[in-house]
Amino acid sequence: MPLPSLHLRSALLALAVLSGCASGPATQAPTDVPIEQRFAQWVANYRETARAAGIDEATLHSALDGVQLRHRAVEADRAQPEFTRTVWDYLDAVITPQRVATGQQKQLDLRLEAEAATARHGVPGPILMAVWGIESNYGGNYGDVPVIDALATLGFEGRRETWARGELLSALKILQQGDIDRARMIGSWAGAMGQTQFMPSSYLAYAVDADGDGRRDIWGSMADVLASTANYLAKSGWRADEGWGLEVQLPAGFDPARADPAVLQSSAQWAAEGVRSMGDAPWPSLADAAILMPAGARGPAFMVGRNYRTILRYNNSASYALTVCLLAQRIGGGPGVQAPWPLDLRALTRGEMLALQAALNRRGFDSGPPDGQMGPATRKALRAFQSSVGWPADGHPTAELLQRLQQDQ
Repeated sequence: MPLPSLHLRSALLALAVLSGCASGPATQAPTDVPIEQRFAQWVANYRETARAAGIDEATLHSALDGVQLRHRAVEADRAQPEFTRTVWDYLDAVITPQRVATGQQKQLDLRLEAEAATARHGVPGPILMAVWGIESNYGGNYGDVPVIDALATLGFEGRRETWARGELLSALKILQQGDIDRARMIGSWAGAMGQTQFMPSSYLAYAVDADGDGRRDIWGSMADVLASTANYLAKSGWRADEGWGLEVQLPAGFDPARADPAVLQSSAQWAAEGVRSMGDAPWPSLADAAILMPAGARGPAFMVGRNYRTILRYNNSASYALTVCLLAQRIGGGPGVQAPWPLDLRALTRGEMLALQAALNRRGFDSGPPDGQMGPATRKALRAFQSSVGWPADGHPTAELLQRLQQDQ
């Protein structure tokens, strides 16, 4: 995939599937046994679990007889990149003129399929094009790893065995149902499949046979790809009567601590506080909207509603969700981001984030166990520290903040 996206959005469903299996994780063979032999034993044990869960012999034979250990899947799953991107770097890398133009052309080429998906599920065509464009570059690259191999490898490796076993069982059910054969069931190293990268459990829950051929083909049928993606978003809470949101101007004196996903109120209430749209953009009607400042108090601000949060159900990354929304806006003929980004700032490395979290904890601002990831607890702790030193409490991590935290320690 050009832009890796794990899509672990169905982990809970996978756990629910597993709870009905007859056996739990298999006991690993001693580590002095060659890895290929240990993998073969894991597969043999898993075959019994799958058989007990209702997978027939023909499916087990076709899926597991030739399964291969994919070392790349283990390496990619364990990798935690030290360097991260700023949100504007991510947006610039994804929302290119070429991707916008291709999305507009694809929407014209697939007008009937997109309109049918929108009519049935209420999700606009530009949003579907944006998801497709980000996930696989409009079908140009949706992975080349056999899904069965990837998930069996991750199950055997053990770091997320419970999740991988559940997804593997879902993949076997897909094969048993005849929607796809093993050779064509390909995807990413994490097991995400097809042109909009469904995990197998998501496929079982949301894939749609829109072209009426009796199969849900998210690899080769664009009617099925678009309808399945729309159905996923619709079932996840998409509201056909609302947009995703828009870029906004904040009033003088706006408290950046209120730019938080947990602070929700109607767009009318935000307007009453002086929040305005950029330029001549019409003011939307949003029932539960939040203000986001993805680059902190010095960068652009956005008002986002339920549909933005629905995209987070597809991929729980704020940068991903905002990129889908802004790419869809461009595909639909709308503007890009108008306010300037704070280009002099840089993203903290994972090591710096660990140091920042440790420094917050030492100074009594509880950010939870340091993990190098920017989550709600770290953001809350950062805001508390910023308030304590009289800085705008935007919760945005910067090198300057880290330096200030580490002073006198």
